[in-house]
This record gives sequence, C-alpha cells and structure tokens, in this order.
Amino acid sequence: MPLEYAPDPACADAYPTRAPERERWMEREDPVLWQDWEADAPITREEAAFFERNGYLVLKDLFTPAEVQALVARAGDIRSRLAGSDADHVVTEPGGDAVRTVFQLEAEDALMDRLSRDARLAGIARFILGDEVAIHQSRLNYKPGFTGKEFYWHSDFETWHAEDGMPRMRALSASLLLTDNVAHNGALMLMPGSHKTYVSCRGETPEDNHKSSLARQEVGTPSQESLADMARLCGIDDAEGPAGTLILFDCNTLHGSNGNITPSPRSNAFFVYNAVSNAPVAPFAAPAPRPDYLARRGTPEALEVREGALA
Repeated sequence: MPLEYAPDPACADAYPTRAPERERWMEREDPVLWQDWEADAPITREEAAFFERNGYLVLKDLFTPAEVQALVARAGDIRSRLAGSDADHVVTEPGGDAVRTVFQLEAEDALMDRLSRDARLAGIARFILGDEVAIHQSRLNYKPGFTGKEFYWHSDFETWHAEDGMPRMRALSASLLLTDNVAHNGALMLMPGSHKTYVSCRGETPEDNHKSSLARQEVGTPSQESLADMARLCGIDDAEGPAGTLILFDCNTLHGSNGNITPSPRSNAFFVYNAVSNAPVAPFAAPAPRPDYLARRGTPEALEVREGALA
C-alpha cells in the first residue's frame, strides 16, 4: 500500500464496513441537521424537520421555467458533445454507447458550474451541514427511454467512507431534475428514516472496484435480507416531480431506482456537498482512493454561494 494511503491513526473509523465475516447494523453517531433552525434559514422549520426525520426533502418551484429550460438544453448539449467518448469521467450504459453518467459536471460547462454554487442548492446544503461546503462529486445522470438500467439500493456514505475516506456523515446530495421524474420512468426511490442506521456491509473491496461499480454496484450494498427488513421498518417513497424539482437527501439514506422501459428518459444534475471540515482521508476499506473525478481529494475549497438567477 502506498505510504500516502496508510491509515491515519488520528482519524478513528466510526463506521467500519466491508469486513469478510458478516453484515451488521450500527446506530448513526452523527447529527442529520448540524445546526438549529432559525428564521433566516433557507428552508422552513417544517422542511428542516422533515429532512431530519426522513433523510430527504423534495422542493418544487425554486427555479423559473426559463432557468429550467436553459439547464435542460445545456444537459442535452453536454450529452451530444460527449457521445462516443471513452474518457474516464464518462460512463455509458452496459452493453451500449448511450451516455449514462458524466462526472465533474461543473468542469464541463459554465452554467452547470453556476448551478453548483447556487444558493438554492449550495446554500441549503450549507445550512443543513452547519459548515461551508465543497463539492465531493458531481455528475449528470441520464437514464434513456426503453433501455435505461436500474441503480441498485445503496447508501452513498458507505462507498464514500470505504473507498474515498470521508470520515463522518456530514454530506448530502442535491439532485435537480432535468426531465419529469415519475415512478414508471425510474424516479428515485428512498427508504425514509434509513439514514439513522448504518449498514456495515460484508465483503472486501477489490482493486479498482469503481471500474465495475459505476455500471453495476455490488460490493458495498446491503444484503437482500437487510433491505427487506429496512423496507418493512421504513417503507419506500418515490421522489417524483416535474423538471426543475430539487431532491435533497442525506449521505446515508438508502436509495435506488428502477430501470426505464418507457419512452420517456430520466435525467438530473447531481451535486454532492461535503462540509469543508469533513475532508477525505485515506480510504477506510479500500487499497487506494478512487480517482479525483469521482471524489475530490486534498484541502476542500469552500464554494462561493451565489444568489439570484442563473443567467
């Protein structure tokens, strides 16, 4: 193991995972809301309480129709420009050339960079996490009609902790819908309340696991028994909404989505906000960190949160 990836004895592993022996459930040690609600918060008291209780929040009508139209058009431009690309940060559908994911989204386009800094995303993340925020990962997700594959149930934090070295549960995802998302075209599904339990998964991390997990994740996913138990305890919610809807969810909320065999594609712009005080260290359960386009390393750079219209 390279020296720079040796475990840091000063950073204790609060959430061990991927042991060969067994899977286990652990109570979450970290807050969900990292500061108390106040009147100047960017979300209402009821919305903050809903997020704390359920681990997600769906917000509509934050963006004007003109802003949504501009983002949808720009996402189409990005996919067209990268069609057939073999770049590492571009992932295609298994067995095909259709673009499934484009990572480092804000580096691909100025409008997407502006979106990543917008107060309607980054400002809410900054409030929930109680800290300045940096982007841990970003991507444009696209699930084409008829052939879009599913994303299996998982907790993002399990991977970010095991393979990226994210120490604590002080991160969240913001997904801005760029098409109408409904259950039948593969809308996001979440298990409300699952964010308060950490599923320590069984199985060791193979070398370069990201090369296969980006197409289909298997290592670091809960067993079917755990998923069935969690679904019985928590239920399953569909996060539906028209283009322009914002879905926020905690880093440890179990989520996934079905495949899309309808004619209607499903797309979203996705930004992972991490507290600057939660900088990644050496991976906790992998031989080396994932590439930078999947997980930003080094000293986090706090985003300059921007107010006002996108353009």
